[in-house]
Amino acid sequence: MRKTTFSFMVLLCGALVSPVDAATQAEEVLKAIVKIRALIPAEARTAAVLGTEREGHGIVIDSKGHILTAGYLIIESERIEVTQADGQKVQAAFVGYDHATGFGILRAEGLLNGEPMKLGSALDLKEGAPVIVAGHGGLEAAIGARVVARREFTGYWEYILDQAIYIAPAYAQFAGAALIGSEGQLLGIGSLFTQLAVPGLGLLPCNVFIPIDLLNPILDDLISTGRSRQPARPWLGINAEETHRRVFITRITAGGPAEEAGLQADDLILTVNGKPVSGLSDFYRKVWETGSAGAEITLGILKGVEVREISLRTGDRNRFLLMKPRKTL
Repeated sequence: MRKTTFSFMVLLCGALVSPVDAATQAEEVLKAIVKIRALIPAEARTAAVLGTEREGHGIVIDSKGHILTAGYLIIESERIEVTQADGQKVQAAFVGYDHATGFGILRAEGLLNGEPMKLGSALDLKEGAPVIVAGHGGLEAAIGARVVARREFTGYWEYILDQAIYIAPAYAQFAGAALIGSEGQLLGIGSLFTQLAVPGLGLLPCNVFIPIDLLNPILDDLISTGRSRQPARPWLGINAEETHRRVFITRITAGGPAEEAGLQADDLILTVNGKPVSGLSDFYRKVWETGSAGAEITLGILKGVEVREISLRTGDRNRFLLMKPRKTL
């Protein structure tokens, strides 16, 4: 028996449970994890960046066949196939996506085997806590890991995740993977691979997981309407990076608000509505505090050696992607 498999069973089922009983209980929990394969039209707006064939994992979260995953796996999909723990495949329909958290929901168009995984809470999950990271494939696809940090994560695609869960060792097939606690409950969803600077150790390869607690306030909305009812954040349509607290545009989304306003890659962002920008997260927060999607803002931009002010009307990323959620039962 693999060491990671045994450690998983001990963590999940307790040291006093026999190996046979522990293996059985662990396998039952892991049956809720499915494999997702999504096909995206070549003309989709996200196809150039995320590809037209995407694979990852998802977790069955209720008896109606709703599956929770990383939203980028299924956004703009035209066909989704789900592979269950026993290898059976069923078709699934896109249900919803929340840009603010990164969660995506789909629904299997057929009966699923196994019990849904119970949702837990990561609010008290501290640095150093033991956890399990698992993908589709049963015990062989589960590893023991540790929480190495709970801190803000800022993404180049206009994204901030408060209290993100950083896990090590890194799990290779992280997209949509399950973060499982000691009671077999779902604590988070795998989002990405990154490296974390650790004093004395250098850069530590790890994964970022989205805390499950962010799902409860929006789950009903995602299932019923395809998106959160909370006001959409102002969206610019850029990718940006930070160097020495300075924010540079690295990519412009074709047809987005930034392109229409004349922003370009390599522009340096100095201010938002006259307020100085200090770092990427500060920049995003200053944009978002201007109101909801559609708000007009003025950016101070350094283009080469010329400082310019550019006004633009922000957009709604959901509408831009023209997502059309299907009604669910």
